[in-house]
Amino acid sequence: MENYQEKLGGLANKLKQEAPKTPIQEVQPVKDNKQEKVVEMQFNNWIPKTLLKLVKAHGVEFDISLKEITIKVLELYLQQKAKPTTNK
Repeated sequence: MENYQEKLGGLANKLKQEAPKTPIQEVQPVKDNKQEKVVEMQFNNWIPKTLLKLVKAHGVEFDISLKEITIKVLELYLQQKAKPTTNK
């Protein structure tokens, strides 16, 4: 019991003599991962119901949203139209 009292008393004296060491935090700026944002606009049109069902089924099967499908299809269509056609 005496040894415990000595250790406890030694700890109290040590705490009184030494200033507490508080960690200092460094403030660092948040990394800016800005990517070029594309301005989006709403696009509405009417399509046959059967085509919509097929597109939705495809999206569910391959885990692709209707938005992504529409964007890909329109981009492919425009790329194909931009190619010059050759008539033989």
